[in-house]
Amino acid sequence: MPLRINDLRPPAGAKHARKRVGRGDGSGRGSYSGRGLKGQKSRSGGRTKPGFEGGQMSLIRKMPRKRGFRAPFRVEFTAINLGLLNERFPAGAEVDPDTLVAAGLLKRSDELYKVLAGGDLDHALTIRAPRVSAAARAKIESAGGTIDALGPRPAQDDAPSTEAEPAADAESAPTDDEAPTGDDESSKS
Repeated sequence: MPLRINDLRPPAGAKHARKRVGRGDGSGRGSYSGRGLKGQKSRSGGRTKPGFEGGQMSLIRKMPRKRGFRAPFRVEFTAINLGLLNERFPAGAEVDPDTLVAAGLLKRSDELYKVLAGGDLDHALTIRAPRVSAAARAKIESAGGTIDALGPRPAQDDAPSTEAEPAADAESAPTDDEAPTGDDESSKS
């Protein structure tokens, strides 16, 4: 016999009838309806909130309060100091994600990192990094090195120039030819 959708049934024991309490002693769930005798849990509405331990200091109140806040969409950068780059790379070397992974300073080549100014840089390096601190940039350039940014530039570099605004104001200002006439003055009064 073919299997039809209307013949599908759940396996035996998967479904249970709802427990109907308070339907007489013959039902097996009469009288106290499975609640026992007196007490808080036998009353209607007599429930305790989660974590309640009978008045004993609850575990959640014993634990130290969690402080601070971590933004859910934060972007974290691995810090790489110039002192480490000075030790691991020879003069004239190119520092990029792949060479940093090979040197053991990063775990993955797609990991975000920022070059910081900790330590000294004695020789010139070509550094390609998503972020470079201002102090590190000054040290790299003073050592004769170059910096090539991998990530997007800061917002102030992308801001449009405001040179066109004064020209627009000059065009909208009235000229001598457009001076108000006597008719306009009479219509104001």
